[in-house]
Amino acid sequence: MIRPHALTTAVLALLSAVASAQPATKPLFWPARNGPTGDGIVPAAEAARVPLEWDGESGKNIAWRVALEGEGHSTPVIGGDLIWFTAATTDGKQMFVYGIDRHSGKIVHHKRVFENATPEELGNPLNNYAAPSPVLEEDALYVHFGTYGTARIDPATGEKVWERRDINARHYRGPGSSPIIHGDLLILTFDGIDQQYVTALDKKTGKSVWKTARTTDYGDLDKDGLPTRDGDMRKAYHTPAVFEIGGKEVLVSVGSRAAFGYEVKTGKELWTIRHGGFNAAIPPLRLGDRLILNTGSERAHTLGVRIDDKMTGDITESHVLWDREKRNASESSPVLVNSILYQTTRGGIVSAVDAKAGKDLWEDRMEGQHLPGPVVIGDKLLFSNDRGQTFLVRASPEKFELVGKNQLAEPITSSAVVADGAIFIRAKGALYKISGK
Repeated sequence: MIRPHALTTAVLALLSAVASAQPATKPLFWPARNGPTGDGIVPAAEAARVPLEWDGESGKNIAWRVALEGEGHSTPVIGGDLIWFTAATTDGKQMFVYGIDRHSGKIVHHKRVFENATPEELGNPLNNYAAPSPVLEEDALYVHFGTYGTARIDPATGEKVWERRDINARHYRGPGSSPIIHGDLLILTFDGIDQQYVTALDKKTGKSVWKTARTTDYGDLDKDGLPTRDGDMRKAYHTPAVFEIGGKEVLVSVGSRAAFGYEVKTGKELWTIRHGGFNAAIPPLRLGDRLILNTGSERAHTLGVRIDDKMTGDITESHVLWDREKRNASESSPVLVNSILYQTTRGGIVSAVDAKAGKDLWEDRMEGQHLPGPVVIGDKLLFSNDRGQTFLVRASPEKFELVGKNQLAEPITSSAVVADGAIFIRAKGALYKISGK
């Protein structure tokens, strides 16, 4: 027979154990800025569950809203119970990581990762000091603030495992390139105005594995051999991707004035494509035997590049199949759906392009300024802007068809993410959970 006080003690002990349990770190719902498959497409099983209507004023389908300190463009990543993203003070002197319970909105971790006595001024009203997105594994979160530091964090505790603060470049307009994971490598991109290179670290230890400098001829030297515009035309914000090409795992990376293919294990340069752009920020995409590359911001081009086993050296003339010269994305990462490339300019000119032939299918315009990349939910594209609006556009090659429009109170500069039947949107001053439950 169990006495009443003994039962009470046992129940309290059980509740205490549950309360102190660590949040789960798996499964990985949204491990990187462009989702579980790296292409911005929500898995079909998830897409069928998420609500497509919400309103910040009435609270329709808003499960919770959590106010945030600092700012950042970094897209959240989600594993297990927690949503992770980075933030920084507006002056860049303090840089943080957030870990928020996706069920309740409770802030589990809000920890300072780096401090900077004299960060370089941004000189760019669009950017901030926490623009690179983190990347997540079940046992590790990798946060990156460009020249200000990179760290591996234990997602179970929120504590740093290792950090690097000696990998540097002068960003001039702020950091923007996000890290990626490939095998045991954490790959970082630095296209500053003084140095331009790609480097790989051992993700477990943080030690350098390889570093490869860009071999670009920038064509920007004055009569004294110094870069014009203080090297502004040399910078970029690109996040690369790894594809199997010609039997090799190739890191495809776009910098200012040129794109490159590198052997991912060694960093060896394999090929290059010259282009006239700068500020490259759009990750590469692959469609069968095509690479889809974006060259930069102002006057950005979109290129269709043939993939074959002859990609070596300068392949500009031999492998560029088509070149779309106008009204291309500059910050918002395009998506591919059924061989159609959907993209929007910063000013909201949205277009559909046949990605095999480079042929324009339709164009239209949405309101506001668009920095976040769209996500694909079933047969719909979700675009967000700086007015807190989201536009649901049919993924159709036939015509522009707006099928929904939602509103939040704050500007949106990060891409929406999805986990367990809910949409999470990081706005300028808050994180929202949108759920039909």
